[in-house]
Amino acid sequence: MKPYILAESNWKTLKDHRFELAVLPWGATEAHNYHMPYGTDVYEADAVASEAGRKAWEKGANVTIMPTIPFGVNTGQSDIYLDINLNPSTQLMILKDILTVLDRQGTKKLLIVNSHGGNDFKTMLRELGLMFPELMLFTCNWFQALDKTKYFEEAGDHADEMETSIMMHLHPELVLPLEDAGDGTEKKSVIRGIREKWAWAERKWSEVSADTGIGNPNKSSPEKGKKYFEDVTDKVAQLMVDICEVKQG
Repeated sequence: MKPYILAESNWKTLKDHRFELAVLPWGATEAHNYHMPYGTDVYEADAVASEAGRKAWEKGANVTIMPTIPFGVNTGQSDIYLDINLNPSTQLMILKDILTVLDRQGTKKLLIVNSHGGNDFKTMLRELGLMFPELMLFTCNWFQALDKTKYFEEAGDHADEMETSIMMHLHPELVLPLEDAGDGTEKKSVIRGIREKWAWAERKWSEVSADTGIGNPNKSSPEKGKKYFEDVTDKVAQLMVDICEVKQG
């Protein structure tokens, strides 16, 4: 039993224990090129949050890692089979219910460890912050915590070299041989501002990628994944420690 993992905890322990910080990993269920499982974002969220939680706990952080929410915003993938969508408004209601419990029971800090690029919790936490003024609400995208160019050769943001390498490290039995993968070529927008990333419009996934991947995974390796995973969980763990130490009010 890991005392920082809520799903492994028991009432004997928690009856008289109150955590400083609740961590909510949030993933998605969607296609990841030909070679990666639909649960990639969930596996990554589980692993990053739990390993960072372990490191934070060992540094003295009073933190609990809640079970990962497995569905995310996939509104741009409505035609890709079994890509499961939660609308942002649904996410807001889920968060509101969770925060109602935390607020009532005295855990006043929440960190969302986001594992899916389609999820964006900032505006939700602004709104929820008005509803729960005593709570401190945080979100982070673990996949943006480090400079990926220091670890990987090929750029990308979905089933790319980084994600493939991490899954080869965490769950090699779920990754098909790289010769089965597509090359993750992205069809760029004809709109200049979107290509320069200062303007935005949702990508219709089946129109921008033939294999559902964005980024070439062919230079992936479990060794690269292990190094990146260790470093990124160090950084997320430190975030948890810092949040636990900050004073409220």
